[in-house]
Amino acid sequence: MTSSADSKFSLTELTELVPATDNPEYLQGLGSELVFTQTVTGEYLSFYWQEAEHFGLTPDQLVGHGLGEGFGPAALNPYLGRVRRVLDYLTPDRFTYPFRFGDQYLLFDLIVSPILTPSGIATTALIMGRRLSTSGRDQGVAVEADFPRHEAPNSDRYQKLLTQIAWNIRRTLDLETIWQQTVNGLGKALGVSRCIICPYESGNSAVKVVAEFCQDQAPSMQGQTLKIAEEVHVRQALTLLEPILLEQSANTMHIFNGAYSGQEGNHSSNGSTAQVLEGPKQSILMVATCYQDQPNGLICLYQCDRPRMWSEAEIDLVRELADQVGTAIAHATLFTASQTLANQLQKVNEDLVQKHRELEEASQQAEEASRLKSEFLANTSHELRTPLNGMIGFLKLVMDDMVDSPEEQHEFIEEAYDCAIHLMQLINDILDIARIEAGKMQLELSPVNLNELLSAVENFSQRQIQAQQKNLNFEINLPPTYDQIILEGNYQRLLQVMLNLVGNAIKFTHEGGITISAEVVKKKVTVQNNERPGMVKIRVADTGIGVSLDKQDKLFQSFSQVDGSRTRQYGGTGLGLAISQRLVEAMGGVVNFYSLGEGLGSTVTFDVPLFQEPIMSTTTSLNESVDLLVERLPQ
Repeated sequence: MTSSADSKFSLTELTELVPATDNPEYLQGLGSELVFTQTVTGEYLSFYWQEAEHFGLTPDQLVGHGLGEGFGPAALNPYLGRVRRVLDYLTPDRFTYPFRFGDQYLLFDLIVSPILTPSGIATTALIMGRRLSTSGRDQGVAVEADFPRHEAPNSDRYQKLLTQIAWNIRRTLDLETIWQQTVNGLGKALGVSRCIICPYESGNSAVKVVAEFCQDQAPSMQGQTLKIAEEVHVRQALTLLEPILLEQSANTMHIFNGAYSGQEGNHSSNGSTAQVLEGPKQSILMVATCYQDQPNGLICLYQCDRPRMWSEAEIDLVRELADQVGTAIAHATLFTASQTLANQLQKVNEDLVQKHRELEEASQQAEEASRLKSEFLANTSHELRTPLNGMIGFLKLVMDDMVDSPEEQHEFIEEAYDCAIHLMQLINDILDIARIEAGKMQLELSPVNLNELLSAVENFSQRQIQAQQKNLNFEINLPPTYDQIILEGNYQRLLQVMLNLVGNAIKFTHEGGITISAEVVKKKVTVQNNERPGMVKIRVADTGIGVSLDKQDKLFQSFSQVDGSRTRQYGGTGLGLAISQRLVEAMGGVVNFYSLGEGLGSTVTFDVPLFQEPIMSTTTSLNESVDLLVERLPQ
């Protein structure tokens, strides 16, 4: 007897049979003794039987008629029930069934397959088979009576559950879902103690259990690894691509290359062989899942609570489902790989878009920097010419004796001198920013007396004259201490920072005044690998024109000015704050700018490390605390 797997047609091949089912010569070419097609009600659509003439039977007697007339099954209803299940579940079936012709009973080995229509449904079945024996009435009746007992392995419950498994795994491309639905469906359908599945890739030395169906009494195998070299049955299943059965009753393992009869040592005569190896004392059925004749997984069903004789129908159903699972695993793996590749391509594309965006931003920043530098050069050239023209003008008047008195001559020379000092400051600023941009600004830090620093700022003649000309208040407030406040910094650069900040405050203030204050912050800091006891926060506050909130971020950019027209109105290169920030940062401090908006004044603060901690005056602090409490008392 040929195996059912050898005689069944694929759904595509069955669909192609539809146009030719009324052609007896074509049906004869299928290679079976008996071939006919019929509807779910049993009506013959075509008929061929190799022995028809011997029995005096012609196709015309049957085509267009039902099974109840002439040649037909001995028991009509059970036979039509099996045909109906094949059409409903679209799953071929193989069984032995007696047919009656007149008073004779003929036993046939039949394969019933659905014929699909283009819409995906089946209303017609193709029946192929061969005659097994010719018996009398008594044997026919016996076979008919025994038939219900042979139906169990292919019962509706099995067919429905297995069809549902195949349907579920075809609806998803998620590997974990496919694995879990396969073991759950098979475990429930066959009533086994445990069902596991292990993915496999060519060249792997082991397989791992990734999904499991397990009865309560059976120990779990989830996550366990089966080494192929040590597990002979695993290696055989993956190599031969045929079901492998380990029977508990005989304590042997049979490797089937064909159909299994359901009894130990009883194999069909189609050349199937069995290799006997020692195995565990439990019934195990192993089937490899395949795609294009390459294994990609392993399904194992365990019966641990009792001996089990696996029927041929059960093995065929597991084999057929394993083929569908193998295809589903291959498609899901390909989908996962393509999805991973798509994600990688998307990430690369996003990176490219981000880099393109960054290049565009860099290009815009470069263009903006070029524009700012051009504007800076224009303003700077104007600023350089202004004191230079003053120097030339005053000196020219003196040289040409255009003075009325020695006092006027002395005044002209002083004005020329002030212009020269201003020009030198501009040039120094330009040189400083150039060194800073080139990273060549190196500062040597040493102790600096804060009182001396602020006195030098207060006594600087040009700043005094500017404040007096505008009638501005100039105030310096220091924290109360018993000793001097000693900073760690570079005296010349700190003086430069203070003169820049005070100069800006005087320049942009028309009324009110400028206040310089200092605050000791006791917090240990590390500057140039040296630990210091704290910082001194110095504030330069004015009541000047202020800066709008949306423009304050431009203040510390090199070559950037808040308002070019305003810079031309007040003069200057716009480098003061940028240079001050870099110098303070080089000495371990931070510069901050605060302004509530235009017309609301400005405050610039910067931190300088303490060289040593001063002794604070507690008397003044106590008085300040009392004043604060008095202010909070209800009036």
